[in-house]
Amino acid sequence: MIRLLTIAALALGPALPALAADTAEGETLAKDQSYTFRLPEAIRTLDPQKNADPQGAEVIRQLFEGLMNADAHGAPVPGVAASYDLSQDRLTYTFHLRPQAKWSNGDPVTAGDFVRAWRRLADPETASEQAWYLELMHVENATEVIKGAKKPRDLGVAAPDDRTFQVRLSAPSPQLPHMLSHPATYPVNRKALDQGEGWTRPGTLVGNGAYQLESHDLGARILMVPNPHYWDAAHVVIRRLQGVTLVDDAQALARYRDGGIDRMRIPAGQYPALKQDRPAEVVVLPQGCTYGLVLNLGDKGPKALRDLRVRQALSLATPREAVVEQILQGGQAPAFGWTHPATQGFSAPVPEAAGLTPAQRLDRARALLAEAGYGPDRRLALSLTFNDTDPTHRKIAEATRDALKPLGVDLVLRDLSWKVQVERMQTGEFELARQTWCADYNEASTFLDIFRTGGANPGHFSDAEYDRLLDHARTAPDPAPDYAAAEAILQRALPVIPVYHYAQAELLRDDIRGLPRANMMNEWWAKDLYRVAR
Repeated sequence: MIRLLTIAALALGPALPALAADTAEGETLAKDQSYTFRLPEAIRTLDPQKNADPQGAEVIRQLFEGLMNADAHGAPVPGVAASYDLSQDRLTYTFHLRPQAKWSNGDPVTAGDFVRAWRRLADPETASEQAWYLELMHVENATEVIKGAKKPRDLGVAAPDDRTFQVRLSAPSPQLPHMLSHPATYPVNRKALDQGEGWTRPGTLVGNGAYQLESHDLGARILMVPNPHYWDAAHVVIRRLQGVTLVDDAQALARYRDGGIDRMRIPAGQYPALKQDRPAEVVVLPQGCTYGLVLNLGDKGPKALRDLRVRQALSLATPREAVVEQILQGGQAPAFGWTHPATQGFSAPVPEAAGLTPAQRLDRARALLAEAGYGPDRRLALSLTFNDTDPTHRKIAEATRDALKPLGVDLVLRDLSWKVQVERMQTGEFELARQTWCADYNEASTFLDIFRTGGANPGHFSDAEYDRLLDHARTAPDPAPDYAAAEAILQRALPVIPVYHYAQAELLRDDIRGLPRANMMNEWWAKDLYRVAR
């Protein structure tokens, strides 16, 4: 067994306060330790293995706890697991559960509870929309179990004893610890499951999180209170935790202004005004998605795009600043790289173009196109496809077309339905196409793997050194250098033109402390929050 440097702190196990809420020096706790947040949709289920909605995940994260939680930057930190080991061949993770971990009914949380949950996640009878997550972790036999070719008992998980949970992999998976804060991996209590379909109702639900379910008025309100059996209950400060379902943005904003909720996402178009009106309450959080334009470098793509100078010119001329400042206006950042810069443990290389002004970039683009034989007197015709599900896609496409036109590039815009857009990208029937990629976990491979040879990238990019770097990262003690080098290849080869990195602009009461500000997965735990006296 080897213990990685990145988990040295975990070996201390129960001695760590983990992420428990601790006031900063000079702060005084408010008498009212309540927190009310907006749920934009009704919660469909509180079953960890059956939930597929972000609002459900927010609540499940409070009622249950997995092997790992995440810190303010998204790094894995102890949850139920006090520490873990990784085998020399990097194919077996062994998690050591903290003995203090208990269910809300007082029963101990055991490794068997995790085995039950993971098998249940893979079981076709559960019909979980999140079963693919086990495949993404490379859990042994996950694909076969999900397809029904093998039994759930064949899944690569085991409980040698009550405090030891083992995960066997089919391939090295350095991202696995980052994935264990996902609710689909959380344990379930056998006694609760035995109650049948209604086991997640108030009075029946048994969780192991910092909070327990007090009441749930479906589609209106859910109320949670501290779980006295939680292993770190002594550090839980918020005493009344409430989610309020408010589907309408205007209604939610009115409720915030009236003091009825403490946190909500800022509605589209409202960020500039609210930033000016309530600067102390507007926060911009990173959101793990990147918006870009994929270039078809395959046999069906235009010959001009195989010329690196053309790709460089198109990227340089893309009006990133205009997109985020004039079209989106929601705190987003111009993107010059594909991997979101808030990805935990990732050091993003900064290309030279990022240091140039838009005017300087246009000058260089014009010169590169001239070298490639294109300009106002010999125009380059290309097409850009995008789906019609969001009007901003058209606005971004139009801004890009207008920026390229003076350089001698005529960009034809093709507005397609989402279904047709996906089909065109899968079959290679496009030249440039809008693509957004969102992280499945907080580690760089979630962005980089799609551009592997034969991977999910529709533009058919292929680079042997890129593939080698990502293969090496799977077994490297520290994959960060490989990830940075792979990202640098994408920035040079430009199979995709990054346009902007997503952000989430929110309203948050200025007396709330402990909300993570740099976790691009937007994961938060109420046990980390507290209110200060005004």
